[in-house]
Amino acid sequence: MTPVFTPPAPVLVPIKGSQSAFPVRRIFCVGRNYSDHVKEMGGDPAKAAPVFFMKPAEAVVASGTAIAFPPETSDLHHEVELVVAIGSDGAVFGSAVGVDLTRRDLQAAAKSAGSPWEAAKAFPRSAPVGVITPGPAPAAGTIELSVNDETRQRADLSDMTRGLDDLLVQLARFFEPLPGDLVFTGTPAGVGPLHPGDRVNARIAGLDPLTFSIAPQEA
Repeated sequence: MTPVFTPPAPVLVPIKGSQSAFPVRRIFCVGRNYSDHVKEMGGDPAKAAPVFFMKPAEAVVASGTAIAFPPETSDLHHEVELVVAIGSDGAVFGSAVGVDLTRRDLQAAAKSAGSPWEAAKAFPRSAPVGVITPGPAPAAGTIELSVNDETRQRADLSDMTRGLDDLLVQLARFFEPLPGDLVFTGTPAGVGPLHPGDRVNARIAGLDPLTFSIAPQEA
């Protein structure tokens, strides 16, 4: 059969030290994986099971991008995360720094109504991702995010409630991890608002940093 229109080009993420790129298939995100963040969102870490949700591949934007402030929100938040890339054999291909951008006011409304989170989480340009470093993902090391050179989030990857292996086992109960998938593994405490003009710098020890800025909302 012939497509009725030209399919979109694949979304590609640069790979460190390579001319090749990582083609993104799907984006899985994990919530409630740092106890301090569960607490700051009003939850009980002892009762917090992992929450999985998705973003479209088109949510990915590269480091250095100016991201327009999204519509339909007055409370855009940053969430720095370790991102794991799944390779051709279904194993971890590499890892990168990512930020889960969230329309927090829409998420709060969805939670109150028992509604899905797509409008809060899966909007365009909501998943900035840095360069992927091939090899095993780090299990420990500093994860941090600053806005306009002021540190907002800072923790250690070892503070995760569930380690990477456990997360992937839990994810596989519901979805089959496939080549090209990205897995955002959760954020530590310190999430907060972003405004037009803000400069964001996200870092994880041993990985290339991720930077982006927030531009005014598009007319």
